[in-house]
Amino acid sequence: MKSNIDYKLYLVTDRGVLKGRDLAAAVESAIKGGVTLVQLREKDISTLDFHKVALDVKAITRKYNIPLIINDRIDIALSVDAEGIHVGQDDMPCTVTRELIGENKIVGVSVSTLEEAIQAEKDGADYIGVGAIFPTSSKDDAKSVSIEVLKKIKETISIPVVAIGGISSKNVSLLKPANIEGVAVISDILSKEDITKAAKELKELI
Repeated sequence: MKSNIDYKLYLVTDRGVLKGRDLAAAVESAIKGGVTLVQLREKDISTLDFHKVALDVKAITRKYNIPLIINDRIDIALSVDAEGIHVGQDDMPCTVTRELIGENKIVGVSVSTLEEAIQAEKDGADYIGVGAIFPTSSKDDAKSVSIEVLKKIKETISIPVVAIGGISSKNVSLLKPANIEGVAVISDILSKEDITKAAKELKELI
């Protein structure tokens, strides 16, 4: 499965923008609209609650044969048999993550510079998430990355590149010159009243 992952519309979860709606149901709605990959990101819940949420979301992604990526937590990824893990520059190093999770799982790495992108590829990442491309409220400390740098990263490395950070239906077309494999979206899908419609509109624009 690793070799033919579709990164085109990569959903990153954030229950804060769901306004109390059920996360698993929201993920299912997004998949129905065309989401091709789901990253479960939870920062402020217990390990037990994260495990329960991951099981619920995994049941949905399995139903539609969509890969599930767990943000940061290798233990959660392994416990629910997620398809992969995503780590940042301050998380477990990519090389160690690969040793722990095995060769058959997807490993993604967040980068904001060309040097970090080159290093992530050397360290065995399957794909990288580059950002923040546009201003974003979901990650206050995110460094900004220009579209020119995004393009340079894409031209330099051979693994798939996914852009993240403030991407919406209003600005996604600006990324076309970079020729990347996909875009990661949070708010422009999950904050919408009609999640399926929002995902579908974004997918059509990509």
